[in-house]
Order: sequence, then C-alpha cells, then structure tokens
Amino acid sequence: MSVDWAAVRVGDERRFDAGEIGRFHFVRYAGASGDFNPLHYDDAAARDAGQQRVFGQGMLTAGILSGIPAAWFGPESLRRFAVRFRARLWPGDRVSCWGRVVRVYRQGDRLHADLLLSAKNQNGDVLVRGEATVREWRP
Repeated sequence: MSVDWAAVRVGDERRFDAGEIGRFHFVRYAGASGDFNPLHYDDAAARDAGQQRVFGQGMLTAGILSGIPAAWFGPESLRRFAVRFRARLWPGDRVSCWGRVVRVYRQGDRLHADLLLSAKNQNGDVLVRGEATVREWRP
C-alpha cells in the first residue's frame, strides 16, 4: 500500500460500508478466533442466558472496524489499535465504519498519524469506538 504521507492532513476522513452482517459471519468468526461461545450462534443458549437472540462477538465488530486503518494506510503501518464496545451487533445489522485523522506528527525519522474510528449500525447506534496510530512504513 502506498500512502502519500506528505498529503495526510488532520481532518482527512475515510468511510466504508461493510454491508449486512449475518449469523454466518458470527460462525465464521468463531472458527477463525476459537470463540465458540454458543451465545453467538445458538438462539436457545442465548435466550437461556437472558438475551433476545444471538449476537456478534465484540472482536468481530472490532475486526471490521480495523479495516479503516488497514485499507487506508496498509496493515503493516498499524502501530496501535484500541476499541471500546458500545452496543451489540445483531444478525442482519448493516455496519458502516468511519475514520478521521486527528493528529499528524514526526517521531524519529517517520511520520505518524492518530485516528479516531467508529462503527455504527443502520440505526446510527455506535457499536464500537476506537483509536489507532499508524506509522509511515518502509520496506
């Protein structure tokens, strides 16, 4: 990924629509992560635990959100990624992600940028808020 770091400015934004997230995404994530908690794929287990139905793993939503800095600056540039979970991801939710540059600075011989991030559902409910730091990457 080639980023023109000289053109990166505070206030730059990126958005992407991850589309509709379904139960099969929860199951695929469980297989990839090893998180086989039945709350994420078995409605009866979810109801027994006091939930209305299955819901997505928080880290699945965080992973979707990580697509902003990874696609924008390249995965090799990511230095820090932190999230705070705000709401549940339900089957059928449409997820849209947003990121904004809030600081650009030089540290050592490389430029860095700090980002604010969020993922929302189709109702505008914030699912995850996050922050990331990316660094100019050189092979």
